Amino acid sequence: MKEYTLQYISDFLEAELVGDGQHKVGRIAPLGVADQMAISFVASDKYLSAVDNCIAGCLILKPAHADAFSGNKLLVEDPYLAYAKISGLFEPRVSITGVHSTAVVSTTASLGEDVAIGANCVIGDNVSIGSGCEILAGTVIGDNTTIGSNCLLHANVTLYSGITIGDRVIIHSGTAIGSDGFGFAPSAAGWQKIHQIGGVIIGSDVEIGACTAIDRGAIEDTVIEDGVIIDNQVHIAHNVRIGKRSAIAGCVGIAGSTTIGANCTVAGAVAINGHIEIADNTHFHGGTIVTKGNDTGGQFASATPLMDVKKWRRNSVRYTQLDDLATRIKHLEKMLDSKE
Repeated sequence: MKEYTLQYISDFLEAELVGDGQHKVGRIAPLGVADQMAISFVASDKYLSAVDNCIAGCLILKPAHADAFSGNKLLVEDPYLAYAKISGLFEPRVSITGVHSTAVVSTTASLGEDVAIGANCVIGDNVSIGSGCEILAGTVIGDNTTIGSNCLLHANVTLYSGITIGDRVIIHSGTAIGSDGFGFAPSAAGWQKIHQIGGVIIGSDVEIGACTAIDRGAIEDTVIEDGVIIDNQVHIAHNVRIGKRSAIAGCVGIAGSTTIGANCTVAGAVAINGHIEIADNTHFHGGTIVTKGNDTGGQFASATPLMDVKKWRRNSVRYTQLDDLATRIKHLEKMLDSKE
């Protein structure tokens, strides 16, 4: 278990330390279970009531809440952000080093300094991997793919040929990048495959969850810009472009040739139509079905809220009657107008 003094963590966060700087903590824990070996945090005012019974070795608080805890504390303006920053200190993952004996690395591949390649990886022709990257077991990197520095590809990631990835990118297990887009032309004989000859470009500081698929472009590239975060089980079709610092939650499907602007959030199970443009700073609530684009950002939702099934059935019937009801209302309005 990694242990750190509170002085070290204070310096790391540039936080104000109140208490014993030599006290050591070895993990992060919730308020209710944190003991003297743990550090915890108060993310918002609604959790302050839990501080009364907290016995954590250190608590991260806002300066305005300093008096709420008598033990060791670190004072910062954003405790949740501070927690996010120190989470990496306590991550249990052990880095690998060197190139495993079972890895297959092309003689034309270029590996930067301190690149680590795990067991049973396959690195294709003319691949370039920047310094400090870790490629974990079973990952396949296709020909002519370029990866920047300090990237982490977890086990069993697949990068098809001709992919470009920036610096400090994390890709989780089971994700496939560069598979063919869903392109077919109808013909009398059936579906004629449209070979996908574009690529995928992923910027820097991107994180992609497990079992996500990002298709290569049909002619031009599919593009994921800097700072984008993508959850597990997301489908991003060919020629999609996602703007900087946007966040895509799990089970989202984005159809082909759609552009999503910068600083957008797409909540879970949202379905986005193809060939539309989503403005910067747009936020879709969970389950929304997006059929058309928008010119300005904002909050949008279309999913039906949870309700008792009997009430839902009655409302579903009423929904099918809306057109008739609208016609009746117009008829009544005309009758009233004629009597005035």
